[in-house]
Amino acid sequence: MDNRVEVREFLTSRRAKITPQQAGLPVSGKRRVPGLRRSEVAALAGMSVEYYAQLERGALAGVSVGVLDALARALQLDDAERVHLLRLAQEADGSSRILRRPRPKQWSIRPSLQWTLDAITTAPAIVGNDRLDFLAANQLGRAMYSDLLLDPSAPRNFARHIFLDSSARRFYPNWDQAADLGVANLRTAAGKDPDDKRLHELVGELSTRSEEFRRRWQAHDVRTHGSGVKHFHHHLVGDLELAYESLDLRAEPGLTLTVYAAEPDSPTAHAISLLGSLAATETEQSGMRQSGLATS
Repeated sequence: MDNRVEVREFLTSRRAKITPQQAGLPVSGKRRVPGLRRSEVAALAGMSVEYYAQLERGALAGVSVGVLDALARALQLDDAERVHLLRLAQEADGSSRILRRPRPKQWSIRPSLQWTLDAITTAPAIVGNDRLDFLAANQLGRAMYSDLLLDPSAPRNFARHIFLDSSARRFYPNWDQAADLGVANLRTAAGKDPDDKRLHELVGELSTRSEEFRRRWQAHDVRTHGSGVKHFHHHLVGDLELAYESLDLRAEPGLTLTVYAAEPDSPTAHAISLLGSLAATETEQSGMRQSGLATS
């Protein structure tokens, strides 16, 4: 991805989202563009219009943290957007490449990580990466995301499932929110590693095949979230309201372990318990079929 283009489109999109009223500026006359003018952002950030225009054209190489912080305040960036801006600046001067670890050609799960997942028996637990690939899970995690895993030959990716699989509209009751979060997470990943070839290929595929994805990608929204509540509708056990916690795996940077939990003694807790029983039965029957012990 072209860093200067990314910077220009990101700053332009953030500027367009802020009204003069939100920035505490007086409004006079008819405005031709949504959001703030360049001159207004420059004044709020304490810099010249010419310098801000240079930054908005993508020239972030060598810009100080103080200037970036002033720009973030002027544009009212949230934490995720501010971090994204800092990463774009690091990419512009090449410093982020020094810290970036080489990616393995083919990822495979360490036995100890799978043992850890399998030790979590009462809650769905999954491992994913910044590209939203579904990499590994415990039994309940596989059961919860069974729609995504139906075709063993298809890539296991949450974004592909959301935008290219019709079953996602049922699985995510608030599909628009899931779609917004998915794209924002991919935008964040692109800021972390703009040279990720697989991410480029994924974005290209989804942009070609889904207008819904393309529109959201052009918005340049970014998001970082490690906890919260998500709603699902599972085809076997119905509606689920699950809190989640996402933890970075220190042994494998870029990978995240997410564990879902239901409020104790809630309808969702009973549904998850039922799903666990169904998954265990299916696993047992599958093992019997493979060993030739299943009865007709």
